[in-house]
This record gives sequence, structure tokens and C-alpha cells, in this order.
Amino acid sequence: MELFLVHHGNLSWLLSRYLDDVSLHHLINALCSLSLEAMDMAYGNNKEPSLFAVAKLLETGLVNMHRIEILWRPLTGHLLEVCQHPNSRMREWGAEALTSLIKAGLTFNHEPPLSQNQRLQLLLLNPLKELSSINHPDIRLKQLECVLQILQSQGDSLGPGWPLVLGVMGAIRSDQGESLIRTAFQCLQLVVTDFLPTMPCTCLQIVVDVAGSFGLHNQELNISLTSIGLLWNISDYFFQRGEIIEKELNKEEAMQQKQAEEKGITLNRPFHPAPPFDCLWLCLYAKLGELCVDPRPAVRKSAGQTLFSTIGAHGTLLQHSTWHTVIWKVLFHLLDRVRESSTTADKEKIESGGGNILIHHSRDTAEKQWAETWVLTLAGVARIFNTRRYLLQSLGDFSQAWDVLLDHIQSAALSKNNEVSLAALKSFQEILQIVSPVREMEKPDTPPAINVPVPVLIGTVTATGLGRSFMRTDSIGERIGRYNATEPPVVTDEIEDLNLWWAAWNSWFRIGSESTKPPASCDKMTFIPSQPFLTALIQIFPALYQHIKTGFSMDDLQKLGVILHGAVSVPISSDASPFILPSYTEAVLTSLQEAVLTALDVLQKAICVGSESMQIMYPAIFDQLLAFVEFSCKPPQYGQLETKNIANAKYNQAEWVALNYVPFAERSLEVVVDLYQKTACHKAVVNERVLQNIIKTLRMPLSLKYACPSESTWKLAVSSLLKVLSIGLPVARQHASSGKFDSMWPELANTFENFLFTKSSPPDNLSIQEFQRNESIDVEVVQLISTEILPYANFIPKEFVGQIMTMLNRGSIHSQSSSFTEAEIDIRMREEFSKMCFETLLQFSFSNKVTTPQEGYISRMALSVLLKRSQDVLYRYIEDERLSGKCPLPRQQVTEIIFVLKAVSTLIDSLKKTQPENVDANTWAQVIALYPTLVECITCSSSEVCSALKEALVPFKDFMHPPASKICSFISDHAIDFPPLLFGIFECILPVANE
Repeated sequence: MELFLVHHGNLSWLLSRYLDDVSLHHLINALCSLSLEAMDMAYGNNKEPSLFAVAKLLETGLVNMHRIEILWRPLTGHLLEVCQHPNSRMREWGAEALTSLIKAGLTFNHEPPLSQNQRLQLLLLNPLKELSSINHPDIRLKQLECVLQILQSQGDSLGPGWPLVLGVMGAIRSDQGESLIRTAFQCLQLVVTDFLPTMPCTCLQIVVDVAGSFGLHNQELNISLTSIGLLWNISDYFFQRGEIIEKELNKEEAMQQKQAEEKGITLNRPFHPAPPFDCLWLCLYAKLGELCVDPRPAVRKSAGQTLFSTIGAHGTLLQHSTWHTVIWKVLFHLLDRVRESSTTADKEKIESGGGNILIHHSRDTAEKQWAETWVLTLAGVARIFNTRRYLLQSLGDFSQAWDVLLDHIQSAALSKNNEVSLAALKSFQEILQIVSPVREMEKPDTPPAINVPVPVLIGTVTATGLGRSFMRTDSIGERIGRYNATEPPVVTDEIEDLNLWWAAWNSWFRIGSESTKPPASCDKMTFIPSQPFLTALIQIFPALYQHIKTGFSMDDLQKLGVILHGAVSVPISSDASPFILPSYTEAVLTSLQEAVLTALDVLQKAICVGSESMQIMYPAIFDQLLAFVEFSCKPPQYGQLETKNIANAKYNQAEWVALNYVPFAERSLEVVVDLYQKTACHKAVVNERVLQNIIKTLRMPLSLKYACPSESTWKLAVSSLLKVLSIGLPVARQHASSGKFDSMWPELANTFENFLFTKSSPPDNLSIQEFQRNESIDVEVVQLISTEILPYANFIPKEFVGQIMTMLNRGSIHSQSSSFTEAEIDIRMREEFSKMCFETLLQFSFSNKVTTPQEGYISRMALSVLLKRSQDVLYRYIEDERLSGKCPLPRQQVTEIIFVLKAVSTLIDSLKKTQPENVDANTWAQVIALYPTLVECITCSSSEVCSALKEALVPFKDFMHPPASKICSFISDHAIDFPPLLFGIFECILPVANE
């Protein structure tokens, strides 16, 4: 028989169509036997193999296509064996014969047609699928070329054959070469572009799986990226034809469920028991989720953008209960995998991206590349929680989901990667923007991952129905229409809602406390949070506070204060400082400092309009602000970290640079003054001694004065003190009996003295005009004492008044710096300040309206101090005049003695005018004791001093009385009131003065 076939092959091919089925089988078996012999001979033989039997098998199959079912299995079975032969020529002919038969079988006009004979169609396509088990690349290439030709010619009529065809495409592995992958992907592109509407809806999930598998292929990056674009196009198709797809899937589901019940088995499919249409979406999301953790950064980024765009654009089609699966099995599962991969990624530097591609330093390690993925994923999930919160909140386990999201945000925020930590805070800000349902047009959250068409939505899809349970008994068109309605959102439990925000507060506090905690060690590996991160952290608080302000307690305020203080204490990397810090001469706040003050301002305003229980927080606000004020002279230390000041260190000399805290401290002081002016009378402010704390804080810059880091600091401090005292002193007097201000007075006295008699010297380059302006500030302080303190001595402790008098006494002495030139002495000796001190002493040395013992006490004290001061100045002048010989005394000393003599004259005139009972005997004794000292001054050489001395001695004529027993006769004999005994003294003085 075989010999006959060899010699009469053409005849057998022609006659085979007339053979009965049994004979045809014998013919096929004979050809197969002949082919096997040729195959055996071809093993290990380099000669051209005999291809006769293969060729005749092909011809026999083509001739008998009308009864192909009879010979198909033995015919294709043998050809599949041929396709596995080691000889390439033999394999090539076997594959060619097999694929030719398959294509011919699909195009043959069968009775009934293939569209009505699904069994035959599957029979014809099955050998094509079995070729996938052969590893020879040339065979797989023939297989894929056949698939491509079938799609081009028979794609519209494949029907139930689609799973086999799609299976052929999906069977390609990454290790099978770029050529095979490209050909298979070309087939898939053709399917997605042209044949999605023609295939059964049950095959759509297979299309998703196949497209996802190409995304995972690592042979060709462009194919992976394009496959992600195909997934976007597929999602667009699902959305546009959703109603048709849903009906067909539901119908198929019902049929499969019935068959399963008849067989007594449970229907098992992915994401069961979600509805079939939702399962289709979930499969798509799951595939994109797999691609989001691909080893290649570009694929991860593209897949992440596409995933969140798809959920954002088409998520409204999902049934309400399906969102539970989306959150827990897609999004959180993805976040877990990304976080794990990011934290375990390699930190070794990648030199290049392959070929001549250079990698930017921000992406030159696997860790940095995974950081980008972490950022994208966390931002996408947070955005979904923001836009879908009112839908998600009705799922029942939203609080647990919220906690998981906060945990992811917290772990990302505490990451040592600045990019990840900052992005985590931005995601935190995203979820805090939820105040009420926003009725805006739904649109994709981000652009498509790659260059694919953006889907056109049917109608308008808004977020109106985010809080409504989706009942899937209506059509998709009706559901989309309902999204335009104005239904109110689901009213959630207020307590549950508040618990969510308190959970957010706890997460924020943990992030803040951990990130601002000073490091235990200070080596080169020490991680210090960046300024943008800290700024974003503090900027979160105002939005968060709006949700929790009703329960915000003093403990929470203390926690906030710890974070604010820690945040502003963090130094800046020397590399970043030129871009963040202004020049030292600029009084500009950094963004972080602005954010800190804004946070306190939000609290301050809320407390102002809040309940009485909230207003007890005022002192804590003051304490926090005053702590910031101290930074002007005593910058905070961040643990043991060594920092350099920006003013005296170059950026490359230190690893960390301290901030310029002066503008921040001064702004804080301005806020303190403004707040105190509003709250000075508040009970909590009075009880917690806020005024004393303000004075105590200001004492430092006022004591340093010229030694302050910035001249503006002490000037602002003294003006602030004057403003605060003008408001606070009346309050202190009002509560004098309560004892709440008793400890304030010594603090105030010391502050005055430390400022007015500072130990710091003016700088050598201080101009005369600037010195005069500074002196005028000192004068303002004395004026405040004169107008706001001494007139109310009856409400003030005696010890404090005594300190003030001593200070005024000291101030009345002319003083100047030894560095002044002679020409500057007249100006630089603080003459106006001394004069003001002396005049204040004069003002309160006597009183015509003493109404209380306390007022009499202050008058007596002032008189005693003034008289003693005058006595000391006179003694010193007399001594210096004697020792100077013919050399004139310094100008300032001459001016001082003249000023004292005029003051004595004024004092005596005033004493004569006051009520006798208001001047005690001790005061008169001190006044009269001045007379001998004044007499000793008559030998002075200065005409100006002589003139002033004359004015000072004239009033003493009223104190010259004879003995009491002779007064009457003396008056009677001379007929005058008082003897002019002093005129002789004047006659002695005038000639000396003239000389």
C-alpha cells in the first residue's frame, strides 16, 4: 500500500474523495506510517528529509474537507507529532500543513455552517491551541501567523472559538523571544481594536487576562506600556457597552448557576459573589494592580496612573457592595505590596538605564524608583477615599478601612525618603478636604497612563449619588441618569464621623512627634526631616482642627505645642539652605514659621468665639508664643546636633544650618501683644499670671539690649512692653487685693532696671542720631512709670515703689560711655533721660493732694531719695573742683551740678507751697542740711554754676529765723518779716563769679 502511494500519489489524492470512511482511514494510516518512517530517518541525519507523506496528508485533508470530522483527529494528531521533530525542515512542513488545514477548515462552506456547528469549530481550532505546548520558536511563530490570518479573515465569525484563539495569544512566555511576543501582541491589538463587540461577553475576562499578561512580559518595554493602554481601551469599551455586557453576563450566570445546581456543585469564579459585570471590572483592576508592582519603574507608573484613572472615571458603575472588594482586595492589597517592595528595595546605585540612557540622580537606585511608585499609589488611594467617602462610609467597615489608610499614610510619612514622606502628607491633606459631598462632574483623576484615547462618557456622571446604595435592578443608563439628580447624601452618624477625625488627629500627632523628635545620635546617617515636609505637616492642622475643635482639649493643645516647638527647632541641611533661607538681613519668615503661626492663629480665633471651657486655653497659647519669642536671643537646640548660624558660617562649613529665628520671634511677639490686648481681663489670663510671664520673657532681650542678635528685637520688646503694661497695669491694680499679681511687681522692677541700666555697651559705630533715638525710648519707659505706676502707688507694693525710686535716683545721675569723644559727650550722656528721672522724682517728692497714707509714703520716699541724690552730687562736685585746680571740670559734670542746683531751688519752692502737715521733720532736716554744702560751692570758677547756686540759695532766706525768744522784739525793732542774712553771702559770691 505504501509503495503504491509512493508511485501513485496523485492518483490517491484524486481518488481519496471517493473512498468510503473506512478506506479513507486506511489511507490516512498508511500516510502516517510512511511519515513516521521519514521522521525516523531524519533523526541525526543532515540530509533533506522525505516530506512526501506530509504533503499527501495535507492534500488528502484538503480534498476531503466536506467530511473533515472523520479524519481530523488522526490527521492533525500526526501533524502535531511532526511539528515536534528536531529537524527544522520536517517541523516547518508539519506546521505549514497543520495551519493550512485549520485555515481551510474555517473557510470551507460546511453544512451546516460553522456558526451553527460550534462543536466542529472547536474541533478545527483545537490543534492550533495544542501547538502552544511545543517549545520550538519556529512552530510558535507559524501558530501565531495562522492566528493573525484567521483574525483578519474570520475574526467576525469565531464565536465560541474565541477562548481558544485568545489562549494561543496568552500562552506566549517572556523567555520565547521578542519576535514571538510582538506577533502575539499584534494579534491582541487587532482583537481589542476590531473584535471586542463581536466576541461573546464571557470572553472579555480572557481578553483582560491576556492583555495583563503582555504587560508583565519583560522582553519589550514598549509592548508592556502599550498593553496597559489596551487595558484602558478595554475599560472604555466596558463603560460604553456596559448595559449590553451586563445583560449577557447575567444571562450566562443564570445558566451556569442552574447547571451547577443540577450537578450539585458550587459555582466558582473570581471575586464571587460580586455580580458578573462587577467581577469583570474587578479582574481589570486586579490586572492593573499586578502591573503596579512590576519590577520596571515605567510599567509601574503607567499601570498606577491607569488604574486610578479607570476607577475614577468608571467606578460609578460598580454596585455598592463591590466597593468593599475594591478597597480591601485591590487598593489595600496593592498598598501593602508597594510598601513592602519599597522598604526592601536595593539602595545600590544604578549606573545607567541600558544603552546610552542616563538616569537622573533622583531615580538612580531601586529604592528611589520604588519611592515614586509608593507616592503614586498612596496618592491615588487617598483621592479615591476623598471622592468616594460618602459611598464608602455606608459599607459598614469604613472605620477599619479609614484606620488602615491612616496607617499607610503614617508609615509613608515616617519613611526616610523625603519624596515619600512629603507625598504622604499631601495625601493626608487630600482626605482632610472632605467636608460635605461635592457635586462636581466626575472625570478621570489623572490623565491616561500612555497615549490612548480618553473615553467619552455617556451622558454626565457626577458624584451626587456617592452615598446611595446602588440597586442593580435598573439599567446602567438609568443609573447614570440618576447621578445627575439632587438627592441628599446619606446622613452618617455624627459620633462615628467624629471618631474618624480623632483617628486622623492621633495619626497626625504620631507623625509629628516621631518626625520632630531629636535624634539620639548625630552621625552622618542621621535623618533630619526636610523643611517642606515639616511645613506640610503643620499646614495639615488647620484643616484637621475644623473637624475636631468641639472636643479639642488642653491635653491636645499641649501635644500640639510639642510638635510646633519641635518643628521650628529642626535645622536645615546646608545643601538646601541657600534655597530655603533668606539672607540674614531680611526679616522674612520661612514657610514653616508662617505655618506654625497660622496654626496658632486658627486656634486663637476658635477659642475667641468658643465656649468658656475653650477659653481656658488662652494661657497655653501665650506660653507657646512666648517660648517662640525667646528664640530671638536663645535659639532652640535640636538634640545634640551641631549647627552653624547662617550669619557667621558658610554653607559648606557645616552639615546643618540653624534658622534665623529673629523674624519669627518678633512676629510671635506681635501676636502676643495683639492677643493680650484682647484678653487682658479674661479670668484665665489673670489667674495664670500671663502678664508676669510676658514681662519675664521680655526681660531677656531688654537686658541684653545692644547685645541682642538683632537691634530690632530689643526695640520691639520695649515697645511691646509699653503696650502690654498700658493694658495690664490697670488690670493688675483692679486685682491688687487678690494677690494674683504680687509676684509680677518684682519681675517688672528688675526688667525696668536691667533695660534702663543695661550692662551691654552701644556699638562703636552707633551714630549720634541713633543714640538719641535710643535715649528717647528710655525716656518713654520713665514716662510710663510716671503716668501708669507712681500715681497709683496706693495699689502697688511698697517694695516695688522703693525699687522704682532707687532706679529713678540712679537714672538721675548723668552717665556716658568712656568711648565717646569729647564732642559727643553732651549728647551721649543721656541728659534727657537723667532729666526725666530727676523730674519724676521731683514730681512725686511732694503732693498737695495727699489722700492716703500710701501717697504720703511715696512722697516722703521720693523726697528722701532726691535730697540724698542732691547731697551726693554736691559733695562730689566740691571735691572735684578742689582737686582740679585751674583745669575746668568736664562739661557733663558742670551740667549735672547746674541741673541739681536748679532742682533744689524748685524743690524748696514746692515745699513752701505744700501743706505743712504733708512734710515731716526729717524732710526739713535734710533740706536744711543742704545749706552748708551749698555754701561750700561758692568758690566755684564757673559762672553758670554760680548763677544756678544763687538761685538755689535764695529760697533759704525763708528758713533763717532768730531764736524763738527774740523773734517778737527782732520784728518790732527792725520792722521786717525776716532778716536778709543771706545777702552777705551773695556779696561774697558775685565778685568771685565776676573774676
